[in-house]
Amino acid sequence: MNVQSLVFFAWLVMTPSATTADSQTAPIQSHTLPRIGQAVRSPEVQPDGRVTFRFRAPNAKDVLLIRENAPKLALRKDDRGIWSATTDPIAPDFYCYRFVVDGVALADPANSMSISVATGGFESILHVPGAASLSWERNDTSHGILHCHTYQSAAIGDTREFWVYTPPGYDASLRKTYPVLYLLHGVMDDASAWTTAGRAHIILDNMIARHKARPMIMVMPLGYGFPNVPDRLAEQFGDPSSQKKILDVFSHSLIDEVIPNVERAYRVKKDRSSRAIAGLSMGGAQALYIGLNHQDRFAWVGSFSGAFVMYGERLEEWFPELTLSANPRLHLLWMACGTEDFLLGVNHKCTEWLKSKDVQFTAIETRGTHAWQVWRRNLTEFMPLLFRGRR
Repeated sequence: MNVQSLVFFAWLVMTPSATTADSQTAPIQSHTLPRIGQAVRSPEVQPDGRVTFRFRAPNAKDVLLIRENAPKLALRKDDRGIWSATTDPIAPDFYCYRFVVDGVALADPANSMSISVATGGFESILHVPGAASLSWERNDTSHGILHCHTYQSAAIGDTREFWVYTPPGYDASLRKTYPVLYLLHGVMDDASAWTTAGRAHIILDNMIARHKARPMIMVMPLGYGFPNVPDRLAEQFGDPSSQKKILDVFSHSLIDEVIPNVERAYRVKKDRSSRAIAGLSMGGAQALYIGLNHQDRFAWVGSFSGAFVMYGERLEEWFPELTLSANPRLHLLWMACGTEDFLLGVNHKCTEWLKSKDVQFTAIETRGTHAWQVWRRNLTEFMPLLFRGRR
């Protein structure tokens, strides 16, 4: 991949992606500011799906709303100094958004659902409630538990965290063991992204309750192969050789530090057929690289909107031993992308290369862009396929 394409990719994905948190089980990273005077209600979801956003800024000259999968929307100020705008009806889902006030991006101070971005700052989350049948909506059913762990990474050189989901009924005192899904986030996100923006724990709760997915443990680590992430994130957009070195460091940390930590602390199955790895965007490229180069560790591999621009043009250098001999060992190689995703072209190139190697895979395309609305649906389709025999 040439430098211009890498810069274009960096420009697109460096726009902060937002996440949200479930109030009972997800790691809540709220960002609320003290309100002075009259309270501002924002966002306000109307019965017909229209949403009103408000922001108090009496001295501001210009306020814009930047919302996921939507054009910019200008707010108007009233005589109280409150800026507001109402959208057309929005489909039920979760959406990230932020205000831009006189050129400065800010989270919504009236909304407690917000998440930190890897480089600092916050973004807010809009929830337009939908039917209970939607996989990401919290239902009155049994729920798993989220656990946060920290570990000192000798491979990376810092202290970092990973999140673990244990399914309903998990009991450390019992002898029952569970398969494990290692789920990787995208650039600009952190280890909590899949449970905040992705609602992965809620999706898995619902899939298990509906008998569509096997009870499993889910592990979500921080996915950068260097310390001091806020200061060094730009390194993630270097040339393919530098990105491969970074990914090798992260791979070393995952395999030799995170997995042993998980297997010591939880009742998990330790054979390759009971381990899966998947991720979105940057995490999708990481999952493919780690999974296909460590088939002794993983039998299930998934990529959602994989950022395969990281690989450059020479995939043979990233997968030097990948041949059709992988087919008996891989129970599932599953690759998804949005039909309007700017990474759809490189995903097609990657699947064409896999075909040239006679490697079997499943490829699907989901309507949508490079967004959490697509990745939640990808995860909903992917989870039921895991740990149920070869696909």
